[in-house]
Amino acid sequence: MAEDLKQCENKCCCGGSKALLTIFKVLLGLGFLALGCWALLRWWKLSMMIGKGCIGLFLILAGVITLAIAKE
Repeated sequence: MAEDLKQCENKCCCGGSKALLTIFKVLLGLGFLALGCWALLRWWKLSMMIGKGCIGLFLILAGVITLAIAKE
């Protein structure tokens, strides 16, 4: 039992570099989210225009998927 616990402790420990890499990835992800939100707010009118233009394509895709499911 004690040997199993020691083996588990050795396997479960993560090195400092792995934790640092994880923190870096989280910070990078938060940075991308912040830039994305800023870009969306900066070009709000253009974003809305693109969104309205995509509604038709989305409905066509939903219809095709529905027909494909109904065919089965």
